[in-house]
Amino acid sequence: MRQRHVDVLVVGAGPAGLALAARLAAGGTGRVEVLEREREAGGVPRHCRRRGFDGVALARLYVEAAVRAGATVRTGVTALGWSGPAALDTVGPAGAETVSACAVVLATGARERPRSARLVAGTRPSGVFTTGELQQAVHLYGQDIGGRAVVVGAEAVSYGAADTLRGAGVDVVAMVTGLARHQGDRLKALNSRLAQGIPLLTETVVSELRGRGRLTGVAVRHRDGRTTILPCDTVVFTGDFVPDHELARRGGLDLDTGTRGPAVDGAFRTSREGVFAVGNVLHAVESAAAAAREGVRAARHVRDHLAGAPWSPTVPLLVDPPLRWVAPNRLAPSVPYDRFVLRTTEFLAVPVLTVAQDGRVLHRQRLLTTAVPNRPICLTGCWAGAVDPAGGPVRVTAR
Repeated sequence: MRQRHVDVLVVGAGPAGLALAARLAAGGTGRVEVLEREREAGGVPRHCRRRGFDGVALARLYVEAAVRAGATVRTGVTALGWSGPAALDTVGPAGAETVSACAVVLATGARERPRSARLVAGTRPSGVFTTGELQQAVHLYGQDIGGRAVVVGAEAVSYGAADTLRGAGVDVVAMVTGLARHQGDRLKALNSRLAQGIPLLTETVVSELRGRGRLTGVAVRHRDGRTTILPCDTVVFTGDFVPDHELARRGGLDLDTGTRGPAVDGAFRTSREGVFAVGNVLHAVESAAAAAREGVRAARHVRDHLAGAPWSPTVPLLVDPPLRWVAPNRLAPSVPYDRFVLRTTEFLAVPVLTVAQDGRVLHRQRLLTTAVPNRPICLTGCWAGAVDPAGGPVRVTAR
């Protein structure tokens, strides 16, 4: 197997990886190489098109910025596993090779869980999509989607999927969510229900797919036990994102039990020295702009590592229910923290977030709005300097 060495190896050519590579290369950080398993770089924005947002153009800008700065972007290359602490076995158009680096950055992003992972019963008909599959089918390949669709989910990405379906000439017969109400933008939800006539079925789950060869309908079950069949030839499973953490898991990196992505501190450092992680592999999911901003911030810490900065020990940052996870989720005393992103599993009206360590309250913050599942909650990081490096885990609670 051919051996190569670069200074920084970035896995994933989405907004986070490309923004980081552009910043590093522009700052003169030797050889910066980005690997992308897809045929084109740019990440999810490549197949996102909606009113006021041209994802194709945005993806092109990220790619051009990285290449113009001097980074090498290689597409069609898959990282298979690790051959050393900072070396990856890869396969691509040039064949198999091992690429070692002074620093490895995982920017592998996230994906929606498909029907199989959600344990939805029934047959295996055609006409079953995730949002990403739908967008690629419509915007990249111009495929015929169907005539009547059910959208599973009622968060921001769900309404985006409904718009994609309507733009492809598909009638959206219903949106289904297991929660008590939608989690998207209020005006968007009102427009969907009133102007577009799309019913929203709350506290309802899809329990079974019907049809042989082609989907003919979905069975739904309400919380009180009522069931019915929604006739349709297309169903789109939206949301329920999980990090693409396979490479991190194969490398034995510590994974956070909440995010299910690599555990990192405020410098985006993982549990393995020399390996960083950035973007939606850490928090599934934030916007492309938020991921790119993380890539820019992470570049400084990668440069510090290359210059010999120590890999500091960390203190775990945990959350209590109904909070679901927090990112970053490790605290390094020497690293400044701007903010933390959290998720909740329940609707919480103007909650108070409390940060404590070993019974000592470090910070309290009241949110001015309702905390909504599947939407980010932001917690300031001004308290991080008060953490005792020799103390126990820090916990965030919501009341």
